[in-house]
Amino acid sequence: MLGIKVQQVENQLIIRWQLSKVEIPISEIKAVTLDDTYGGSEPSAVRIGAAYGASKTILIRKTHQSYILFTSNESLFPKISAMLSNNAG
Repeated sequence: MLGIKVQQVENQLIIRWQLSKVEIPISEIKAVTLDDTYGGSEPSAVRIGAAYGASKTILIRKTHQSYILFTSNESLFPKISAMLSNNAG
């Protein structure tokens, strides 16, 4: 199984996992945090990745939707945070 891939294309955060592709406008992202609960703290969030075996749970909050990324990739959270901070100004 392939892991979650994240990249920035222009003003979009692109998340790919298996055959799924999610595009999130960076300007709509309100916060990115680590979630220390097993299944994610937001019941209505879109879940990406496999919860079992994941060492990191990343919560991406938008105004009207949240996304939870389940990953074992330790560098994914800093990578997403850096993308947001580069586009903050």
